[in-house]
Amino acid sequence: MSYLLTTLTKKQEVDSIIRDTIDKVLVLRFGRASDAVCLQLDDILSKSAREVSKFATVALVDIDSEEVQVYVKYFDITLIPSTVFFFNAHHMKMDSGSADHTKWIGAFYRKQDFIDVVERENAGKGETSSESIAAGKGVNGVEEEEDLT
Repeated sequence: MSYLLTTLTKKQEVDSIIRDTIDKVLVLRFGRASDAVCLQLDDILSKSAREVSKFATVALVDIDSEEVQVYVKYFDITLIPSTVFFFNAHHMKMDSGSADHTKWIGAFYRKQDFIDVVERENAGKGETSSESIAAGKGVNGVEEEEDLT
């Protein structure tokens, strides 16, 4: 299903979508198309993209692309999938269980879990809490994530 979403492989593409997405939440999924958990998340993202299209834009970032490594390092993407949120070109921090509060790590179990997070990011402009998603039940555990290091 990842073929249904825009895939960014160049730094300029990532820069452009961050800069040009105005008055919407920008959802960037960092991962790789060959990873099973990324494919699970991509399926949920593609099924949700139309429903959130009025207030969010969803795109994928290929972490294997040499040209986006500056973002992989900046956001400390060591586990995939990692999802980063922006609003009006500003990175949105969130209480999602990651130590630095910069990203959502793992996939969502259900489409509604993802939609709930995006709606809260849109309404709260970055004040989402993992506790708000059924006490963390909306995310896969670490055992399903791939360590990139």
